[in-house]
Amino acid sequence: MIRPILRMGDPRLLQVSQPVTEFNTPELEALITDMFETMHDADGAGLAAPQIGVLLRVVIFGFEKLDRYPDAPEVPPTVLINPVLEPLTTDLEEGWEGCLSVPGLRGVVPRVARLRYSGFDAQGTAFTREVDGFHARVVQHECDHLDGILYPMRVKDFSKFGYTEVLFPGHAGGDD
Repeated sequence: MIRPILRMGDPRLLQVSQPVTEFNTPELEALITDMFETMHDADGAGLAAPQIGVLLRVVIFGFEKLDRYPDAPEVPPTVLINPVLEPLTTDLEEGWEGCLSVPGLRGVVPRVARLRYSGFDAQGTAFTREVDGFHARVVQHECDHLDGILYPMRVKDFSKFGYTEVLFPGHAGGDD
C-alpha cells in the first residue's frame, strides 16, 4: 500500500525513532512492503519509516538507475533496521541532496565519504557493509530521519540551497 509521505513541518519528522524489538513479524513485513511501494511510487532513492509516520528505526534504499542521478552507481535494495553507522574516514564530501519530505528543494550537504553500516534485515539477521560515495550519502541521509534530522539542517552554504527548478532549469529534478 502506498502511504502518504510526511512533509517538513510535521512534528513527527523531528522525533527520535524507537528501535525495532520484534523481527520477522507480519506487521514488520507489511511496513517494509509499504515502504518500498511508497518509495518506488515517489521515484525515491530511499525512505525512512518516520517519513510515513511510523517512528521505528527502519530505513530502506536502493535502485538500479534514477533519472535524477544519472551518474550515480547502482545501490542494492536494502532493508536496514536499527542501524549503526561508523565513519571510516574524517574526509567529508559535499553533494546535492533532495528529500521526499522536502519536495521541490535541493541543497549541498557535507557527508562522511566512507563508512561502515550495520544493522538487521527484516528477519533479524545481522549484517555489515562498507560503502563510499553515493551509497554512503544515501545511508546517512535516511538514517538522519531516524534521529529527527532533515537534510536542510545539515546545509552549510545556503547559496547552494533552493528550488530544484531554479537551481537546475530544464533538469529532471526530483527528490530523494
